[in-house]
Amino acid sequence: MATNDKSALARGVVTGTVAGLGIFIATNWLVIGYRVTFVGSLIGFVYAFVLGFVVAYGVTEMYDWLADARDRHGQTR
Repeated sequence: MATNDKSALARGVVTGTVAGLGIFIATNWLVIGYRVTFVGSLIGFVYAFVLGFVVAYGVTEMYDWLADARDRHGQTR
């Protein structure tokens, strides 16, 4: 009962977007006493998006692999 590649892609995009927006909003709104640039906040968004995507996609793929292995092992018993 593993998920599929579309699920891993969707989880990666959603996690990356949430992480990226978090950095973007924090950079432009919450930073007090520091000089920040809009371009810098966009770079932070891209960095957090990529990191969030890679982590979520990897975790989902690992979960799918483990679930498939468990299902195959359970069927041979």
